[in-house]
Amino acid sequence: MSGSVTIVGLGPGAERLVTPEVTEALAIATDVVGYIPYVARVAERPGLTLHPSDNRVELDRSRLALDMAMRGKRVVVVSSGDPGVFAMASAVFEAVEAGPAAWRDLDIRVLPGITAMLAAAARAGAPLGHDFCAINLSDNLKPWSLIEKRLRLAAEADFAMAFYNPRSRSRPEGFARTLDILNDACGDTRPVIFARSVSTPQEDIRVVPLPNCRPEMADMRTVVLVGSSSTRIVERNGAPIVYTPRSVTS
Repeated sequence: MSGSVTIVGLGPGAERLVTPEVTEALAIATDVVGYIPYVARVAERPGLTLHPSDNRVELDRSRLALDMAMRGKRVVVVSSGDPGVFAMASAVFEAVEAGPAAWRDLDIRVLPGITAMLAAAARAGAPLGHDFCAINLSDNLKPWSLIEKRLRLAAEADFAMAFYNPRSRSRPEGFARTLDILNDACGDTRPVIFARSVSTPQEDIRVVPLPNCRPEMADMRTVVLVGSSSTRIVERNGAPIVYTPRSVTS
């Protein structure tokens, strides 16, 4: 039997936001590999073995998946959101590049998912409607000095921004420093969207002017969207609409 590795995104949380293509891949998988809470989202069934593992072992997880595929298994590697956005696709390909030559001949596919920033943006309106960038605020795999440089340059270029992993218990100071940098670089009241647990029963969406933002408004289940200087708020009954116009006036 020919083995394969399929790297998939499970979307932001709700089962209805998992794509049919990903559902089909899971239905024929012999093994599912991933971070513990993501593997827990996959229903058990006869003929399927689940391999949950802890955080920060992405390369070990990737090597396990590739090794099982070499033994003829149909392996699905799961991520939340999209597997190519701060997730497992890069880790698998890093393992392939550094691993045995035979791994390069495996059937390896990446199936996209709805990532958190897009789900959050849709809930708020269209805050990423013009040029934007996404920045992972975790300094586990890159130095804080680089994060700070990218934040300042993104603010200078007047991008809308999407922040992943804004604030954890082990590094609560990072998001506080991020807000200081944005307030210093932007100097305005552009809207900031705190979108927590989007598409789940715990969903919470808040729109806050930049100067009023506080570090404790975010955690690791929150994606933070920061508007550009042209981002608009349309007030109405109920939640406001936040959008960034398609054109920029000089």
